[in-house]
Amino acid sequence: MYTPVSVPENYELSQNYPNPFNPVTHLEFGISNLGFVSLKVFDILGKEVKTLVNEIKPAGIYRVEFDGSNFASGIYFYKLEVGSFTQTKRMLLLK
Repeated sequence: MYTPVSVPENYELSQNYPNPFNPVTHLEFGISNLGFVSLKVFDILGKEVKTLVNEIKPAGIYRVEFDGSNFASGIYFYKLEVGSFTQTKRMLLLK
């Protein structure tokens, strides 16, 4: 699942690792204040394919696993939203 490690000074979304991946990758993000966190994965057409986090979280750094076993090879995007902060990054699933 996800586990807080420490408290960052700012909101941040790291690049997934490994990237490209098959079939599992890890997404890491940090939040500096208690808040409602949304982390979702979208396909290349912008359709939401998976919600990884959708809850109130305390400040900390979190690591979430994404398993792409049931998805086709291709480019996917993951989007972090916390309050007014939004950031999106790209990842590549190769099978």
